[in-house]
Amino acid sequence: MAAALHFGDLVRDGETLLHRGARLAGGLYRLGLREGDVVAVLLRNDPVYADVMHACRAAGIYYCTLNWHFTAAELEFILADCGARVVLAHADLLQAATAALPAGAHVFAVGAVDAVAAAERIVARGTACTFADYESWLASQQPYAGPVVAPRGHMAYTSGTTGRPKGVRRAAVPLDELPAHLSALRALVRAVYGVEDGCRALVSAPLYHSAPASIASNTLLYGERLVLMERFDAEQTLALIERHRIDMAYLTPTMYVRMVRLPNAVWERYDVSPLRFVASTGAPCPPDVKRAIVERLGPVIHETYASTEAGLITLASSADALARPGTAGRPVGSAQLRILDDGGRECAPGEIGTIYARQPAYADFTYHNLPDARGAIERDGLITLGDVGYVDADGYLFVCDRSADMVLSGGVNIYPAEIEHALLRLPGVQDCAVVGLPDAEFGERLHGVVQPEPGAVLDAAAMQSALREVLAGYKVPRTFSTTDALPRDDNGKVARARVRAAMLNAVVPARSLDTY
Repeated sequence: MAAALHFGDLVRDGETLLHRGARLAGGLYRLGLREGDVVAVLLRNDPVYADVMHACRAAGIYYCTLNWHFTAAELEFILADCGARVVLAHADLLQAATAALPAGAHVFAVGAVDAVAAAERIVARGTACTFADYESWLASQQPYAGPVVAPRGHMAYTSGTTGRPKGVRRAAVPLDELPAHLSALRALVRAVYGVEDGCRALVSAPLYHSAPASIASNTLLYGERLVLMERFDAEQTLALIERHRIDMAYLTPTMYVRMVRLPNAVWERYDVSPLRFVASTGAPCPPDVKRAIVERLGPVIHETYASTEAGLITLASSADALARPGTAGRPVGSAQLRILDDGGRECAPGEIGTIYARQPAYADFTYHNLPDARGAIERDGLITLGDVGYVDADGYLFVCDRSADMVLSGGVNIYPAEIEHALLRLPGVQDCAVVGLPDAEFGERLHGVVQPEPGAVLDAAAMQSALREVLAGYKVPRTFSTTDALPRDDNGKVARARVRAAMLNAVVPARSLDTY
């Protein structure tokens, strides 16, 4: 039996979810979508995601998730590139995205009646798309009765380090190879994400990101209950763990920071003992934050080095993290991992180089409409996203940063992530980013952008002094500024390109603490 879904006060049992997915698959088939086609999804976290995940497995259709923070221009590019002829979207998001909708697309609005009506007026006036209220349309559809096809899933767009977003499209697995493939992938997901048969999982990160989407879809297939949050809230997370007896959760490093800063009195209100496994991907977790969350939740924290393209590569348990602070773990399953220098030679233990990896449990991928892009990141069958790191003598991976984010100051390579980890430990710092800005003397200088905790007053000189106690002097930012909210990807990674672009348009005197 498929898992039930809990979303606030809404509960849908597994049978209902499967039936809704079958009707969506049938409706898409009657609209002319066939195996290998794409449906676009512009939704905040919502139960409709379960319909989409079940439907795409049945009908062999990819679902392309869209970041609802995107501008109309960003959405327009992805919608055109992925070739979606059906768009499922929250009604209020449609109102802002009308200009991005492909001509002739079938558009289905999710939301309250008045919001759907408002969206229909705007879409009808501005496009040649057909429009329908999603729930009304779904209720009129018959279950899928088309051919048996290889299941498809998430088609995520990732920008990598530079350029336009690229659609990661995995190949279909032949039906006769499917049982062995699913068995290997199931074992990997169980080991790295902790999605056991009959588990109760909690997901609050946006489902347009690969990791939470994978955990949600696997829980729907194999778990007992998926508890989906519309958005992350630290105390509500503790409350839901107690209420639903959650045994598996997906959290990111930025969520850990917010949780460990909850007062003791808040933690004492809730029983989190059912939790046996917490999965974390995205940005490397600062060692002090990892230690603090392990103290709060117990040795249940698991971190992985992964990417949309390469899949799940390493796994670090709580014990690994405490014994080797900063590690992302060792290769898991049949994963292959190599650290190569600029000449393609394998680096010695402890030597920093570019991370190349492959996880054979996943079907191979291509970049949609970019036949040469895959070759540009591949070497000997392994791929890189430009991450830089090293392995120690025991094979544990340590990720330093992205090569594109590295700062070259005075001829020295500096990795911002290390500095950000130190900044996060300072009193009054809620979030931070470190970037390189042009400097006439050194080529680049380090600049720190900090988001203060509410009510905190930060001083640049005091922060520099504190950082010099734990970092070499050349790693201490020469200038600082503050911001009310730092741009981060929803997997926890600092959107440094956006931070740097903002700072290049600002005048920042040395040792000042300004806002932008």
